[in-house]
Amino acid sequence: MSIQRMDNVLIVVDDLDAVISFFVELGMELEGKAPIEGRWVERVIGLSDVRQDVAMLRTPDGHGRIELAKFHEPKAISVEPKDAPTNTLGIRRIMFAVDDIEDVVARLRTHGAELVGELAQYENSYRLCYVRGPEGIVVGLAEQLG
Repeated sequence: MSIQRMDNVLIVVDDLDAVISFFVELGMELEGKAPIEGRWVERVIGLSDVRQDVAMLRTPDGHGRIELAKFHEPKAISVEPKDAPTNTLGIRRIMFAVDDIEDVVARLRTHGAELVGELAQYENSYRLCYVRGPEGIVVGLAEQLG
């Protein structure tokens, strides 16, 4: 028995619309947005009195998905600094392959994104960088060379 695929990654956010705009600018497609509540979700996630808005985005190839959740009840909590450094335990970034890394960085900057370090080249294979977007979300960008 084995897994079939990785379906999605969940990111809990406070400003759902700003984060949706950021990922749409990156090139993801909004599949849908809906309110979620009820006993079934409470049973799945182990919280009571859940009321949230959820958005699902997918990569253009249809294989990768990100689920964004804005909790109205219970309120979301923060367990680490907003702009946690890369060596903080836990999930630190999501990596995307892009065609033109400089263009992507420029477009994401219009949504408040900033480089975490700098744009660097790994041998003759890739140009890479980390970008911190809304709510401290870090995405890695990789442009394959050649």
